[in-house]
Amino acid sequence: MPGVSHLLTSHVWNSRLNLEKNLEAMMPFTKRIFDLTVAVMGLALLLVPMALIALAVKITSNGPVFYWSKRIGRHNVVFQMPKFRTMLMDTPEVATHLLEQPQHYLTPIGSFLRKTSLDELPQLLSIISGNMSFIGPRPALYNQEDLIRLRTEKGVHRLTPGLTGWAQINGRDELSIPEKVGYDEYYLQHRSAELESKIFILTFLKVIRSDGVTH
Repeated sequence: MPGVSHLLTSHVWNSRLNLEKNLEAMMPFTKRIFDLTVAVMGLALLLVPMALIALAVKITSNGPVFYWSKRIGRHNVVFQMPKFRTMLMDTPEVATHLLEQPQHYLTPIGSFLRKTSLDELPQLLSIISGNMSFIGPRPALYNQEDLIRLRTEKGVHRLTPGLTGWAQINGRDELSIPEKVGYDEYYLQHRSAELESKIFILTFLKVIRSDGVTH
């Protein structure tokens, strides 16, 4: 009975499509719950180490403990992203790779904090506030117009920026802007729990090895 077989196959296929659509619709909600839960737990566990890092920043260079960077968030809305300060106070406000001799602008412990990614820990606050997620495209500086424009053309600007992302584990500072946006677009089109888990695990391994950090 080919007619019945066809109807059953069509019903199964439609059920699968509906399930996939429902799961995709639920993903932002479940991702937000995960982000909020892990960020709050992480902040509680890392409170003492973060206090020690803050003290080390304060006693090794002049200026505030935190550097508040103007970044581009979801739908190109500007927000203030905190990091432990790793650069001297007179450093030009541009991407590090655009500085002629970036090592000359680093504080005494700046290189260590950047290589170990410890300077990123205050971004847990941005995750709690909802400006960032654990996984997503790294937020562009407000003046990285070429990166912002290309991300907007590809639809990447619709995503919440992340502490780490697909581009981060595929080159980080070594990537050109078109390459970076190419990875961002891949993430946009292939988002899934499996991909997010892969990024999370590979980021941990990258941080341990300090891969892709040029300054």
